[in-house]
Amino acid sequence: MSSDSSKKRKPKVIRTDGGPQEGKRGKADADQDVRYYSEECEVDLRDPIKDYELYRETCQELQRLMAEIQELKSRGIKDNASEIDERRIQSCVHFMTLKKLNRLAHIRLKKGRDQTHEAKQKVDAYHLQLQNLLYEVMHLQKEITKCLEFKSKHEEIELVSLEEFYKEAPPEISRPAITLSEPHQQTLARLDWELEQRKRLAEKYKECLTSKEKILKEIEVKKEYLSSLQPRLNSIMQASLPVQEYLFMPFDQAHKQYETARHLPPPLYVLFVQASAYGQACDKKLVVAIEGSVEEAKALYKPPEDSQDDESDSDAEEEQTTKRRRPTLGVQLDDKRKEMLKRHPLSVTVDLKCKDENVLHLTFYYLMNLNVMTVKAKVTTAVEMTTAISAGDLLSPDSLLNCLYPGDHGRKTPNPANQFQFDKVGILTLSDYVTELGHPYVWVQKLGGLHFPKDQPQHTVAADNSLSASHMELTVKLLRTRLQSRLALHKQFASLEHGVVPVSSECQHLFPTKIVSRLVKWVAIPYEDYAELPYTKDVIEASLAEDTHLYYMALIERGTAKLQAAVVLNPGYSTLPPVFSLCLNWKGERTSSNDDNIRAMESEVNVNYKELWGPKPGYQLLTNQLQRLCMVLDVYLETEPHDTSVEGPKEFPQEKMCLRLVRGPMRLKPFKFNYPQGFFSHR
Repeated sequence: MSSDSSKKRKPKVIRTDGGPQEGKRGKADADQDVRYYSEECEVDLRDPIKDYELYRETCQELQRLMAEIQELKSRGIKDNASEIDERRIQSCVHFMTLKKLNRLAHIRLKKGRDQTHEAKQKVDAYHLQLQNLLYEVMHLQKEITKCLEFKSKHEEIELVSLEEFYKEAPPEISRPAITLSEPHQQTLARLDWELEQRKRLAEKYKECLTSKEKILKEIEVKKEYLSSLQPRLNSIMQASLPVQEYLFMPFDQAHKQYETARHLPPPLYVLFVQASAYGQACDKKLVVAIEGSVEEAKALYKPPEDSQDDESDSDAEEEQTTKRRRPTLGVQLDDKRKEMLKRHPLSVTVDLKCKDENVLHLTFYYLMNLNVMTVKAKVTTAVEMTTAISAGDLLSPDSLLNCLYPGDHGRKTPNPANQFQFDKVGILTLSDYVTELGHPYVWVQKLGGLHFPKDQPQHTVAADNSLSASHMELTVKLLRTRLQSRLALHKQFASLEHGVVPVSSECQHLFPTKIVSRLVKWVAIPYEDYAELPYTKDVIEASLAEDTHLYYMALIERGTAKLQAAVVLNPGYSTLPPVFSLCLNWKGERTSSNDDNIRAMESEVNVNYKELWGPKPGYQLLTNQLQRLCMVLDVYLETEPHDTSVEGPKEFPQEKMCLRLVRGPMRLKPFKFNYPQGFFSHR
């Protein structure tokens, strides 16, 4: 542009967002031309792409002008000032163009935002309308579901089957011509028939109530008659007591026992009922009775009475309690243990009589908090028996009933829940209290109908009559057998302590006429002493010796030879035989580990014991085993070769007739006695 044109004054332009605006005009601007235009309208007419191209061209032109101005200034020529001013004016024009493009861009942005906001409002309106429609659809679907799931009251009524309905209902109700083709009419007809039937049943119910009232009145009349009859019967029973005693028919005593049995706890009640039934049906020598305080038993089931004391009494009690010292922790534990181990006031006694009038007294107790039963045993003999020192444990209450069934020692409680109860009060094991409480054998629990499964523990165990009945017969037989076997052993031990081996006439054929070796000692030994013997290790390792068994030591002598026999007596004798371990002291110590013939002597009594059982039930097995030991000791000593280095006659001359003195590489001796020939041979 030329300098003349740049000096001309440009017309003033007033920009407005809309139409032209009226305002105050100064005197200096009165002569200026005023033009109005709207940039917003211009935005609609202009192409944004062309504006972008104009923006790029303007920016490039500005860069060019700035570069030329910088170059002219760098020359430093004064004549270039006019050119610099001209280029500066052009740059200002381009800046005005950029400002206008910037305003147009902001107007476009504002219009775009406005359009976006309007579109968003439309979308929100459509979305809200859609949500309303979806809610209406969901509501309609719920209503449809309610209608489909609607259940009428008649669906809860169990109607008769269709076949029975058409068979029993009258035609005026069933209307088969209509109901067979229309399910709705069929349902209505079935409901009418149900109503008709219920009306009939209601009438019948009223008739039954009337008859019931009549019967109740008759019962009341008969009750009054029976209540008046009871005193008469009591007087008749009192008058018949002498007759009952004379005829040995204690009906009155049995009636009192059954009245007392009502207060027994369930396990003792089951035992009483089953034992009484078994005694009446199968064993007349079994006597069952109930002992204890009935009043204390009744008090257990009475609820505690709430006592309301006066204020003065309560104050006095408070003063007394403050003066008293609180019990120590040890005293509290003792009280808790006593409460834990408390027995029921009533107990059941069972007396088992044998043919020889010996009696086994069993007293059964019930521990209420532990829910287990215990038993105490006592033996009464018809004839006073000779006291034997070695027979002290045979009839002891602590060992008499041990292992009546295999493995039942009666030391631990059979109820698994008791261990948790013991932990709370500091009880390690029940075995510390069995002397006072009795032994909780497993067979005792079964007689009371109690069963404690270990694989599936139960919270409460109820008494079962069938369990008691299934074990009653076998247990009674085992108890009677145990008593008879222990009494037989008691008599035998009295003879053995005096060096006499009793052999019955039925067993004389098992031994030769003359036996020189004799028993000189028979004593009982504890398990610890038995375990310390070097020649009993094999028996202990084979689990044939336990602390519940009885242990004895026998000494058999002949001349300078002494045979020690350590005997293990199983509690199940004579079903289970005794086990002998031998040690011969003659020219050294000889046992089964260093002498094959000693092992053969042990097998004669331990393996071939069935030959020595004698007459049933085999209570003479032990004495026959001892007699055989004396016999085989004679054979052992008499068949030993004579020592030529010793002068004089042979110490043990051969008196037994033997077919062969030794046999085989182990040089075994003939220990088998052959009756009636009377010679010895090898097995």
